[in-house]
Amino acid sequence: MLQTQIKSLIRDVPDFPKPGILFKDITPLLADASGFALAIDQLAALIQPHAPAGLVAIESRGFIFGAALAQRMKLPLLPVRKQGKLPSRTVSAEYQLEYGSDKVEMHADAVARGKTYVIVDDVIATG
Repeated sequence: MLQTQIKSLIRDVPDFPKPGILFKDITPLLADASGFALAIDQLAALIQPHAPAGLVAIESRGFIFGAALAQRMKLPLLPVRKQGKLPSRTVSAEYQLEYGSDKVEMHADAVARGKTYVIVDDVIATG
């Protein structure tokens, strides 16, 4: 099964970045060209029925998946970056992590009201 093959390329790293966190490391998946292609194909198949107007990719590894998906699906890629990294007027959101909080921004004119967008990020962590 494809999902088993993809899952086998995601490494569990216990107690990272601090004790009690089980971090899911995607770097082995990224290093396996056929596994990465399978993951992009699977994600595209899940996203396609929603007919998104674009993909909102969160810095930084979300850009890897988002760029590959955007190219595969012929959709615009809309970056979400760490605070202070975008050159135009932005909107921001603060969020909580298992190990702290952070804030991200995107250009205020990146998305259109009433359209559907898919958010792409790589974080899979459990505490």
